[in-house]
Amino acid sequence: QVQLVESGGGLVQAGDSLRLSCASSGSSFSLYTMGWFRRAAGKEQLFVAAIGGITSNTAYADSVKGRFTISRDNAKNTVYLQMNNLKPEDTAVYFCAAQFMSGLPLNSYEYRYWGQGTQVTVSS
Repeated sequence: QVQLVESGGGLVQAGDSLRLSCASSGSSFSLYTMGWFRRAAGKEQLFVAAIGGITSNTAYADSVKGRFTISRDNAKNTVYLQMNNLKPEDTAVYFCAAQFMSGLPLNSYEYRYWGQGTQVTVSS
């Protein structure tokens, strides 16, 4: 069983930066693909970024390319999302997700484990 806990959300102004963290309690963390998704109020959940387990390959949504960076520290069982130059449209609840040895899935249904989410609010 994998438990995920996100942290690092908050209220910031446009142009600011935030770093989200997602800590995993499961074993063999390095074998899991980790993803970040977000859901704005009243909208569907959208893919943000993913990072492979063994290869640490990455994938990003077009809307965040060049501004967000996903990384992982397998020794700490933690994945990060560095968000720079934040925009009001980045406002959402951000969720961390994990799936065992699955490449770089971009769809939420491809992830088995989910965190509770952390709120990011960007004011203009």
